[in-house]
Amino acid sequence: MNLQHVAGLVLAGGQGSRMGGADKGLVVLDGRPMVAHVIERLAPQVGRLLINANRNAADYAGFGVPVLPDRVAGFVGPLAGLDAGLHAIEPPFDWVATCPCDSPFLPHDLVARLYAAAEAGAADVAMARADGQEQPVFLLAHRRAAPALAAYLAGGGRGVGRWVSLQAHVIVDFDDCPQAFVNINTPEELARHARAADG
Repeated sequence: MNLQHVAGLVLAGGQGSRMGGADKGLVVLDGRPMVAHVIERLAPQVGRLLINANRNAADYAGFGVPVLPDRVAGFVGPLAGLDAGLHAIEPPFDWVATCPCDSPFLPHDLVARLYAAAEAGAADVAMARADGQEQPVFLLAHRRAAPALAAYLAGGGRGVGRWVSLQAHVIVDFDDCPQAFVNINTPEELARHARAADG
């Protein structure tokens, strides 16, 4: 399976409200910023890597990855990051795979499984599901979905699940590794996962 035409997009465009306003991707877990853990896992799965960030662009650029701000103002959510990614890629890149900056344990085969399911289902979008719960920020989207996404955002749409439901899509089960989709939103969760790693 050739995934060199897939671009990976780390979503770091939020406000970090539950982390006390801290930029979650730059919060340190086990001696490294969380985004470094995500990059380490996602980069080998894709042909190029991008980061969507609306703050601290210079810090994110320090990881050697192009940084894209949202095209839509106002911190409107992860779909704005996907929108930025889909409008930034050019051939030979046809797909964008997203992962949030606060999910440092993402599956090593995330992109391969999403892509295989999208191809098998002739879908424009593939979304992960684990342990019965949809994981809406773990998406694979084809650039032909870009106009529909831009229109959805322009019309005030924000919900990822709603937008996905309007596309030709597949849901991909990752029930074998639900823990891989843990995201770290609060200082308490950060401390708990650091202890787990130490233990």
